[in-house]
Amino acid sequence: MKAALVNSGGGVRATKGEVVVVSLATFIVFFQGLMVAPLLPELSRFFGCSVREISFIEPVYLLGYGLFTLVYAPLSDRYGRYRVIVSSLILFIIFTACTAFVSTTQQMILLRLLAGISSAGIAPTTISWISDRFPYKERGYALGIFFGCMAGGTAFGSSTGALLAEMMGWRALFIVVAFAGGVVLLLNVALRRRLFGDVAAAQSGKPIFTVFREILSTPRAKGTYFFVFENGLFHSGVFAWLGVYFNTFYRLNERGIGLALIGYGIPGLALGSRLGRMADRIGRKKVIPLGILLGGAAVLFLSLVPSLFVACVLVTVLSLSFDLTHPSLATIVTSFNKNNAGGSTTGLFAFFLFAGYGLGSLLFSLLVSIGFIGTLRIFGVMAIVVSLAARAFFRNEH
Repeated sequence: MKAALVNSGGGVRATKGEVVVVSLATFIVFFQGLMVAPLLPELSRFFGCSVREISFIEPVYLLGYGLFTLVYAPLSDRYGRYRVIVSSLILFIIFTACTAFVSTTQQMILLRLLAGISSAGIAPTTISWISDRFPYKERGYALGIFFGCMAGGTAFGSSTGALLAEMMGWRALFIVVAFAGGVVLLLNVALRRRLFGDVAAAQSGKPIFTVFREILSTPRAKGTYFFVFENGLFHSGVFAWLGVYFNTFYRLNERGIGLALIGYGIPGLALGSRLGRMADRIGRKKVIPLGILLGGAAVLFLSLVPSLFVACVLVTVLSLSFDLTHPSLATIVTSFNKNNAGGSTTGLFAFFLFAGYGLGSLLFSLLVSIGFIGTLRIFGVMAIVVSLAARAFFRNEH
């Protein structure tokens, strides 16, 4: 079997348009993943259950997604990026479409779990594909586009998803998302030769957990994955409660909350590639601490309950924090690729990221009993302290 053509040593560099096409699947996955949160009251009325009972559709999706990233990503090293991305996307489309026809809460929860499991191969494999196509010093540019799609899917899923559901109903919304996923699937299939044709799979022969242990054997790897985990914890904890924040302090309804949160995806979609190129140029040792610091400052200012306009701007700043940190952290992670283990390194990235996502919302839920404002301040101070630690840890990174 041919060795993989990795652009740190070979391979054809992808164009911006090609990165966008491959990253669109991640946009769809995160749109679908986050669009259900504003729908919980409507779904609870439809199924005749409590909001708490139906709310399990969100954590089961994230749980399935987070755990199975450790399975799919290494498979892309063995069987190729194209097979994993397309297979995951096909299953995701099927389970998303089937969700439109459920009649019980249990069916909804099961299909959300299956959708999370099936889609887990898309995002980490896309990061691996980017590492195949771009040398290390230029990966920030492409990863900026990718994480812009991720942040855009998160923001638009939680905002326009609610608006679309109000217009067409939640069942039709799932059908529309499945259809959009089908369009992205056809694009990847039609452009297979151009996007994936010259990168072959590589057989490592080592057990998956042996590869994971080798990746985590250095202090640089352990520390970087810690910051991935912490950054996920911070952003998820705050973002998961922003809807409650705007409802509590500004009395916004679901539509108003959606519009207030839409700014979360703007920096990534509009500036993702430029922010990534900036990190390539000035160095990740400067960009990562700056991004974490911006996030902490934005949350501390939110704790002051400013005017609604300022609060919406701070949501955009929080998104900018995400777009500065995650692409740079992912770029560093791709440098841990040894013996064609790119899928394994990004699988660990996705695992630690989603572990942080899950624990972040849980931690905020536990702390909020001391007061919403106090919890925001704890998260803000935590981020500022971590930014100082990041400045010391990443001082030797380019």
